[in-house]
Amino acid sequence: MPAADALIIRHLGQVDYETAWHDMQNFTQLRDANTPDELWFLEHPPVFTLGRNGSQEHLHSSGKIPVLQVDRGGQVTYHGPGQLVVYTLLNIKRRQLGVQSLVRKLEQAVIDLCADYGADAQRREKAPGVYVDGRKLAALGLRVRKGCSFHGLSLNIDMDMAPFSMIDPCGYKDLEVTQLRNLGIGASTKTLTDQFQKHLERLLKSPAT
Repeated sequence: MPAADALIIRHLGQVDYETAWHDMQNFTQLRDANTPDELWFLEHPPVFTLGRNGSQEHLHSSGKIPVLQVDRGGQVTYHGPGQLVVYTLLNIKRRQLGVQSLVRKLEQAVIDLCADYGADAQRREKAPGVYVDGRKLAALGLRVRKGCSFHGLSLNIDMDMAPFSMIDPCGYKDLEVTQLRNLGIGASTKTLTDQFQKHLERLLKSPAT
């Protein structure tokens, strides 16, 4: 039986969204009470995704970018190269975490990463994600099945931001989106990923808040 806070970390590179999505579903469906938790770190080729209750009205155009309706929470978002995606395959019941506690820990990991570079990032009540000067830096969308979470967080590092202008990000009209490069944070994607991972691992081992 694994320790309640045991984690397997996988750095998967760039993975097609549908492939990763179905792998998450299969992992969650097949896991049992003794399956260790996993964190997946990856990027996706360009894709728009709409959450379970996502409305097409927030997608103004898609151009040649594919659009998928998926089973996470939240509205529409964009994934593309230069964005860190973190999937949280956690037995939250075993970890004694609620969904909101997990959301806060994911947000806090981004806030702590930004603080490492002197950037003041914040969360918003009733609007999950992380913001800097009112611009969205990281988006969140989770699904829980059998007491286990999947999907997770996307953090904009150094990417083509133009596709965000084709949507109302997370369903909010006129919401501006930013990325770490625009905040003057020039560390490599690998360095930022490693730092984020350390913050998230630390927070997941701390008591639920």
